[in-house]
Amino acid sequence: MTALYTLSDVTLTVPGRTLLHGLDLSLPSGKVTGLIGHNGSGKSTLLKLLSRQTQPTRGSITFAERPLPDWPTRALARHLAYLPQHPPAAEGLSVRELAALGRYPWHGALGRPGPEDRNATDAAIAACGLDGLAARRVDTLSGGEAQRAWLAMLIAQEAGTLLLDEPISALDIAHQVEVLTLVQSLSRARGRSVVVVLHDLNMAARYCDHIVALKSGRLVFEGTPDDLMTPDRLHDIYGARMEVMTRADGSPVALPV
Repeated sequence: MTALYTLSDVTLTVPGRTLLHGLDLSLPSGKVTGLIGHNGSGKSTLLKLLSRQTQPTRGSITFAERPLPDWPTRALARHLAYLPQHPPAAEGLSVRELAALGRYPWHGALGRPGPEDRNATDAAIAACGLDGLAARRVDTLSGGEAQRAWLAMLIAQEAGTLLLDEPISALDIAHQVEVLTLVQSLSRARGRSVVVVLHDLNMAARYCDHIVALKSGRLVFEGTPDDLMTPDRLHDIYGARMEVMTRADGSPVALPV
């Protein structure tokens, strides 16, 4: 399996504290990778390193077989799209205007959007099921609709890799399923690579192909959802006893005992 990211001895320290301890990881290309673990385990910190928002104190990160620091900013933006847990306010912007911002790496601040940009924006809006809402202001949408509008911006960017920090944390269960189904379909139908931070263990097992679990900034598991979803493994990660059952669709689900 082709590696999307390769991390070697990646450590991040801040005054008085180590946030990540010597991570050695290989994240697969063309798959949905879920980052899970307790609050404060280092999931969002790791995603910021992968997006080059933060630099490691020690160690190296390779993206698409090239050292991450060596990527020119604009070239990286054409390959990599990052959505933080709390996106900036989109007040006054329509869904179409927000999605069109994803084209910035392609035409630049002074360039004028051309037919390719408009086509990419339209395709992203359609992919997210927002055709009927394209003229609506983002700040008038429901939580699930607004999250899909932000995803449309990332899709319009046409980056092959999406980094998503807890994209479902503020959504009800119906909208969580809606957003993760979209993310999964982008990977499977379009070959996009996705790394997503998830708080919900069962959602991660259902929608991700590959799982990375952190605990206190250390790697405690890397593998498939089936390998993850065993009572002993989950106890090691979360410190709680869980029973693992199987849904009708064959996906595992864990319940506290």
